[in-house]
Amino acid sequence: MPRPRHEADPSVPLSPALSGDRPKGQELDQILRSYVRALSPGQPLPSERVLAERLHIARMTVREVVRRLAAEGLVYQRHGKGTFVARSKLVQSESLISFSEDMRSRGLEPGARMVSISTRPASTSLAAQLQVREGAPVVHLVRVRVADGVPIAIERPCLSADRFPGLDRADLSDISMYEYLETTWKVRAEYGEQRVSAVLPDPADAALLEIPATLPCFSIERTSYQSDGRVVEFDRSLYRGDRYDIVMRVRRDHLVGKA
Repeated sequence: MPRPRHEADPSVPLSPALSGDRPKGQELDQILRSYVRALSPGQPLPSERVLAERLHIARMTVREVVRRLAAEGLVYQRHGKGTFVARSKLVQSESLISFSEDMRSRGLEPGARMVSISTRPASTSLAAQLQVREGAPVVHLVRVRVADGVPIAIERPCLSADRFPGLDRADLSDISMYEYLETTWKVRAEYGEQRVSAVLPDPADAALLEIPATLPCFSIERTSYQSDGRVVEFDRSLYRGDRYDIVMRVRRDHLVGKA
């Protein structure tokens, strides 16, 4: 007989009750961390109701602990489907490569879901970013990028419509933007500059990423360039904080004349 949805896996031990010798939230946190370590990525956790009834604890306490684990990237939540054990976090590559190349190098299957595509006049600031005249036509794309079917990021690249004619009619589902530009227009992004900020997603973006709006994300603004310094694209992406990490190499400079 199949196991009911979100009931505990009988092959993995789950404490039958709290000991009561510590605050309930702390003890539940330790219990769930041990439980998650015993499961495989993608396996579901018991629902909040099941955990609350099994451990005789308030559902609000369960919810707070699960949210904490989700913020740390140990589990992920899919709206209307439940909470699941997460894979190890993805660490952003130090190389300028496409999302598709990055995911394939990790043994994951990349994908894309087109949300919208439109052409609009460039604002003053966007014209400066793309090195085009103010009011020039710019293609705006919004895509959800997935790895093994799990939403990881929302990409919002902006590109010159004059330089890439027909881009607004292209089918960019499940294709690398960089690969498409190189194949179609022989344009290759060689280097980039980016800014990373920690933000909370707005409700619409949270729904696209299938996460709660309380989960911190990384906002990444990147301008990519050809080897001759010409701008290829300006992109604003939003990455899930529970599935992605930003790691930077730093070094200590030797300052002349400083004590």
